[in-house]
Amino acid sequence: MYNNNINKKNTGNGNNKMNLPKFNLNWLYMILLMMLAGLWLTNKNGASSKNVSYDEFQSYVQKGYISRVTGFDDNSVEAYIKPQHVGNVFGIDSTRVGRNPMIFTEAPSRESLGDFLQKEKDENHFDGAITYEKKGNYMSLILWNVVPILLIVAFWIYLSRRWSGGGGMGGGGGIFSVGKSKAQLFEKGSNIKVTFKDVAGLAEAKQEVEEIVEFLKEPQKYTDLGGKIPKGALLVGPPGTGKTLLAKAVAGEANVPFFSLAGSDFVEMFVGVGASRVRDLFRQAKEKAPCIVFIDEIDAVGRARSKAAAMGGNDERENTLNQLLTEMDGFGSNSGIIILAATNRVDVLDKALLRAGRFDRQIHVDLPDLNERKEVFGVHLRPIKIDETVDIDLLARQTPGFSGADIANVCNEAALIAARHGKKFVGKQDFLDAVDRIVGGLEKKTKITTEEERRSIAIHEAGHASISWLLQYANPLIKVTIVPRGRALGAAWYLPEERQITTKEQMLDEMCATLGGRAAEALFLGRISTGAMNDLERVTKQAYGMTAYLGMSDKLPNLCYYNNEEYSFNRPYSEKTAELIDEEVKRMVNEQYERAKQILSEHKEGHNKLAQLLIEKEVIFAEDVEQIFGKRPWASRSEEIITANKTSKELKEAAEEESKRAEQAVLEVKEQKKGNVSEPAEGKAQAESKADEKKGEQPTET
Repeated sequence: MYNNNINKKNTGNGNNKMNLPKFNLNWLYMILLMMLAGLWLTNKNGASSKNVSYDEFQSYVQKGYISRVTGFDDNSVEAYIKPQHVGNVFGIDSTRVGRNPMIFTEAPSRESLGDFLQKEKDENHFDGAITYEKKGNYMSLILWNVVPILLIVAFWIYLSRRWSGGGGMGGGGGIFSVGKSKAQLFEKGSNIKVTFKDVAGLAEAKQEVEEIVEFLKEPQKYTDLGGKIPKGALLVGPPGTGKTLLAKAVAGEANVPFFSLAGSDFVEMFVGVGASRVRDLFRQAKEKAPCIVFIDEIDAVGRARSKAAAMGGNDERENTLNQLLTEMDGFGSNSGIIILAATNRVDVLDKALLRAGRFDRQIHVDLPDLNERKEVFGVHLRPIKIDETVDIDLLARQTPGFSGADIANVCNEAALIAARHGKKFVGKQDFLDAVDRIVGGLEKKTKITTEEERRSIAIHEAGHASISWLLQYANPLIKVTIVPRGRALGAAWYLPEERQITTKEQMLDEMCATLGGRAAEALFLGRISTGAMNDLERVTKQAYGMTAYLGMSDKLPNLCYYNNEEYSFNRPYSEKTAELIDEEVKRMVNEQYERAKQILSEHKEGHNKLAQLLIEKEVIFAEDVEQIFGKRPWASRSEEIITANKTSKELKEAAEEESKRAEQAVLEVKEQKKGNVSEPAEGKAQAESKADEKKGEQPTET
């Protein structure tokens, strides 16, 4: 079956297309040089010449063969032959020589030449013109005639090289290579050192791509069971989660040719270039099969095609997408070409691109959770010199919602901060400062604020901290500061709960804590300020999301008005419903605002202590809040996860210890049984030997 397929493939290619040699510009250069050489061998005027003696020259003049004579200051002479007498001088027909055939000779002197020509002129043997010139420099003549031609040729070669992009696969753009693929090829043994060991977390995504790599290494394992390799896999996830890193690991592990390019590499200002580059990419891939083709940010070329002609879609991009769709579904599953692509905008991709047969798998690369962040920190802390104060568990808890790229930035920023302070090792505080720097911005201790402004900021931030500590579902507090950082005059750091699902009560508690700053200003200062703008923006968006999308409103329950159409200008609800949504949002926000004011009124004394402590210290931590309000009766989800991990680890260690004890007991029982078996055998041998001794001692009969 395998041989038949190969034969069909070969015969099909032979019938459809002849293998003609490719055109090479070197042939054009050779032809051009030959033409120039031919022109050089012939005179600039197309003339033929001949050297003769002075006597022969005089004979030709006397016979009337000469039409014009030029004498030079070095006694050399040039004489032009009349066309009707060319055969008498050169011995060939005049049609086979140039237009101005001439002869060269050497005169005794210019005076004798002049006397001779004047004499022949008087005798009517010579009727041509006589001129006297200085002998020209033949080298300069050659330079003036040849160098311009050589310069033109050199300029033409230079332009050709530039237009052709310097040659080679994926070369620079130009007239002759503009339709060539820009994919970068990584062969086996290339300088890619990234492996799956360098990709921390992403256990499920790694398993998916490892299976693809394993299929390329051991296809027999899958084909024996009738399985086929997926034609394509699409890596989907937020920015910075490691999609491109995962592709680099595939390139480092696969040991097959790996083509890497971005979706924007297909885009060019010339019409038809994108489709041409797609064809060239797959042509190269088929020549290198089995191989992997990785297209990063495929949404640049794979965006959904326009459905309405009036919207004026991008015809060039759509043509490129059409060619990509054709090529992806145009080769068999046994060709060994696997397409990997990455995007963080899967919602805008064309449905035809996502169907099975093109991208058989969608691998979701999500933001790392608590345990995965610990693994990511472990990878990025390898090259950093850290001291014993660094706690990876604490760093993982302090960075919720951070991607792998963010964690790498935290580690690098911590090293820079430590170097700035002249430290030899990076400590815990350096990492905490790096997290604050990335989340809140650069600390601005030099910004001047009045005492009244400091008190207003302290009361505002103390309102956030108090309510978040007193509500069950609010995010746990880490620290509060009134030191300006970035664009904020003060900030409160929380440890967001990484919930898989969120209830309405949890969202309302978060909304109430967010409004705590504005409520504290109104309650304890009797005025409000612009400092709550960011809080109000977040609360408003959250309230609209709960009402219009999540169906958490009392008057609009169980309804979702989410619209995923990118170019739709129509709302999926009426004007009356829009008014009702606005009313529900106002009601929800006002309820939580009044709730925040009530909680602060009940804990007025604690809030005032917290605000005064904040004015004195400028930065306070969760321990300071705990001394004022007492320990929170609720454990955070992160603490529950850490406790569960520790418990499972202890149970696992106990089980392993118990297993070792059981194995040791089994070995001891076996040794004991072996000893019991050997003892009877030794006793029997001793008894037989004693019997023989007694037998030997008995008297013999005579």
